[in-house]
Amino acid sequence: MHSNTVSPVAERPLTLRTATAADLRAVLSLLGEAADWLNAMGVRQWPAGGFPAERITPLIEAGDMYLLEGREGVVATLALDGNADPEFWGAQDVPGSALYVHKLSVARGRSGLGLGQALLDWAGLRVLATGRRWLRLDCSKDNARLQDYYRGQRFSHLRTVDLPHRASGALFQRAGGLRGGDFGAVPPFVDRRGPAAERHEVVAGGDRSPERRHEVPVIGRGSSMVEHV
Repeated sequence: MHSNTVSPVAERPLTLRTATAADLRAVLSLLGEAADWLNAMGVRQWPAGGFPAERITPLIEAGDMYLLEGREGVVATLALDGNADPEFWGAQDVPGSALYVHKLSVARGRSGLGLGQALLDWAGLRVLATGRRWLRLDCSKDNARLQDYYRGQRFSHLRTVDLPHRASGALFQRAGGLRGGDFGAVPPFVDRRGPAAERHEVVAGGDRSPERRHEVPVIGRGSSMVEHV
């Protein structure tokens, strides 16, 4: 776990955009790199060698897979949708009250720069933009270090669902918005998702009034990144 210190960024800002079919290979490569690293550490969160294309293609086709790009190409991934895993989230959780994080991964060469934190903050803002309340995720039930990381990002551990056929099962959530509630903060990337962004920014009931729009600041350029796991 790295310290939460701020480091200046000398290069041009990173770009956030929605993944397309042409990005499939790059996404699989980054997720495969992360999966291999996790398995080498003895963490069975993701399958060794990464995910098959048929697991990732539906996320891309639905417009739910997002990429961070730098000079070297794709440096981080995040899937965000309203699809609650029925094996983990039940009626008592009001599944429709949340957006769910999947496939959060940062290139090893970019680790320790706060990209994970920045993407989670961005996802928290999308929660508010859709009129929902919670940002949720599930992670490895055996990875105490990863669970501590999410606690450090202001997530609360709700419970652990221990299913023999699932490596994941530790359920976390936090309220929508930024982790510190600072709505003036700006993530260290340029948001260029394009038209696909509208689907995630329609407030529940279709209310796009100015009174509601003020809840979500425009994502623009940032000058620093914060260290993370």
